[in-house]
Amino acid sequence: MRRHDLIILGAGTGNALVDDRFDHLDIALVSDGPFGGTCLNAGCIPSKMLAATAEVADTVRDAAHLDVAAELRGVDWRAVQERVFGRLDKAAREGEEGRRKTGNITVYRGAARFTGPRALTVRTEDGAEEITADRVVIAAGGRPVVPPVVEDSRLPYETSDTVMRLERVPERLAVLGGGYIAAELAHVFHSLGSRVTVIEQGDRLLGKQQDEAVSKTFTDAMRSRWDLRLGRELTGVSGEPGSLRLTLDDGAELTADTLLVAVGRRPNSDRLDVGAAGVRTEEDGRITVDEHLCTSAEGVWALGDISTRVPLKHVANREAEIVAHNLLHPGDERAMRYDAVPSAVFTRPQIAQVGLTEQEAREQGLDYTVAVHDYADVAYGWALEETEGFCKVLADRSTGRLLGGHVIGPQAATLVQPLVIALTTGMSARELAEQPLWIHPALTEVVENALRDLGKG
Repeated sequence: MRRHDLIILGAGTGNALVDDRFDHLDIALVSDGPFGGTCLNAGCIPSKMLAATAEVADTVRDAAHLDVAAELRGVDWRAVQERVFGRLDKAAREGEEGRRKTGNITVYRGAARFTGPRALTVRTEDGAEEITADRVVIAAGGRPVVPPVVEDSRLPYETSDTVMRLERVPERLAVLGGGYIAAELAHVFHSLGSRVTVIEQGDRLLGKQQDEAVSKTFTDAMRSRWDLRLGRELTGVSGEPGSLRLTLDDGAELTADTLLVAVGRRPNSDRLDVGAAGVRTEEDGRITVDEHLCTSAEGVWALGDISTRVPLKHVANREAEIVAHNLLHPGDERAMRYDAVPSAVFTRPQIAQVGLTEQEAREQGLDYTVAVHDYADVAYGWALEETEGFCKVLADRSTGRLLGGHVIGPQAATLVQPLVIALTTGMSARELAEQPLWIHPALTEVVENALRDLGKG
């Protein structure tokens, strides 16, 4: 059995954890997937590159509302894929090659399972390797959930891991799920020409993730673009490849040439036999960690989708910074904070949020105040002829401390950032509105005015 100083499971954010501060350690990097993990290969980066393409297509298609005569002649899907994955696949290859050339890092390519405390077997193409280390970081990510009704049908389906590499844009795409992954991919393929049907058990799209006003606005906006089957459950999949028949719980039958399953993701802890290492997990499979990201097993840390309650790449990146510091500075550990985590949905309209939703504030029994300001009521909103977008903010009624912020409309992922800073620093809504100067005319005024509106309630 070969001994290392440190074993890292996962070549996504786990790989990014290691820099020149670790040059004095003998490190094993273990992965059975492409370098860069989900984000680089099948997640946030390629999906946003495709969303940017979809945005251009939609802009041309909708140019008439700004009195521009433009015609969309089509989108070259194969060229788009070559541009996106030609770049990303190269980055993944170069990432692995770079690690293999690093003198203190041994790359093991294969599936790993714990055999005891800080001891693993890695099954590679050449056989099995037994390795152990003084310390282990588990960053092996997650994977899409596939319901039995789909899996048991034995008919082809796509997930977010595969759909972006389809040979052609589907004519009729059925999307199972109504969360942010489903919404983003439905947006991309609709913009590129697919007829999209979305099947979602909830009454609204993004209903579990977004503020109720945002979710309602987004759902209403999508009714004219997608065939929405809300409050419905998929009960059967039949037909043949390329001609699927989907049965819903109300007896309705739909046809599609492609089914995208996007009902959520699950952590990969079950594939590692973490119990053999003394690592405890939550009911949903997430590895249990403390504020320093230590697991229940001595010398074992975990980060990213396999353990976090907020499975977002920017959260995983911060967790990697915390774990790296704690590995290098025992006795001076840092804690991970999750009290002001922003997120964004790259659809049209774009969506972003930080902090509490109104329904969460209500459920917690907080005494809060709310203000909403429309894009249509600021000058740059006029320039865009934007009629749907708004910024919604919540604050503690007695202290004015910001509790949450929500933006739906163009540039939402950028506009939310001042609200992120305010929640992170404890700034009041009034301080954020009145202390900095806000550019006029710019879309940031929708945030400024929402904050100022709080004081008028």
